[in-house]
Amino acid sequence: MDDVATSRAGAPPDAVRVLTCDLRLEIVEAAELVFQVSASATAGRLLEERFEVLSDDGSSPAITELSGPHGTRTHVVLARPGSLTVAYRSDIDVRGAQSPAQAGGGSAGANSVGALEYERQVYLRPSRYCPSDHLVGFAVAEFGTGPKVGERVIAITDWIRERIGYVPGSSTVHDSAEHTLLTAAGTCRDFAHLGVALCRATGVPARFVAVYAPGLSPMDFHAVFEAFEDGRWRVHDATGLAPRSSLVRIATGRDAADTAFLAVTQGIADLRCVEVSATVGGRLPSDDPSVAVELA
Repeated sequence: MDDVATSRAGAPPDAVRVLTCDLRLEIVEAAELVFQVSASATAGRLLEERFEVLSDDGSSPAITELSGPHGTRTHVVLARPGSLTVAYRSDIDVRGAQSPAQAGGGSAGANSVGALEYERQVYLRPSRYCPSDHLVGFAVAEFGTGPKVGERVIAITDWIRERIGYVPGSSTVHDSAEHTLLTAAGTCRDFAHLGVALCRATGVPARFVAVYAPGLSPMDFHAVFEAFEDGRWRVHDATGLAPRSSLVRIATGRDAADTAFLAVTQGIADLRCVEVSATVGGRLPSDDPSVAVELA
């Protein structure tokens, strides 16, 4: 893909996000690879962007870019056996951010009552990693139901923060929100899945979001969740590891199955190395968990 570059003129440092991702893979058998590492089309005005894929012989495999829900940008790569490197860099002015509906990336297309109702129905249902139907009894007993949705979501987020231990390496890609609840330990992925599942179990539509997270340490891809409150999608992060206002959306879906940064849909490939960075051009903002934040 050719570089895309525009002037930085007029972009104050605090509005700039600098994002990078470098991956190295070993292709064992000719493979179809699906990458979701690019900032969402909703994230802001691109100042500079590069997505480059190189085989070990220096050639560039064919790349197809697809547009998905909520501004998600998916790159499909057909790779031959051998080593493969992927390099992504993006400088974004977040003042140019749009809502996913404005960018034409809503689940049902245009920003309409019908589209919002479709999203509400999709994100109320149980999904692979968020079996909310298994957690209804616990969730309703602990958090209740009723019209005070915002207060309930904050209570769910606070409960996860206080009762679930953040333990790197404590879960696998097969573990669901139910496993996290029972073991009381997990990573950002698990915290987000549990937040989604508990919200859905109490009647609140919720969805999983993969993000770049300036301020995260150690740096990696990060996961948060959004809940539908008073007609708006508001972002929550029970880990508290990065300020929500600094986050940059990558992909949005029912759970991590929809938002994986890499999927191998055909063939065999081994991921050997992942390096991620995300910074704010100016000072990193602070975060007050009681303040509502919307993610572009």
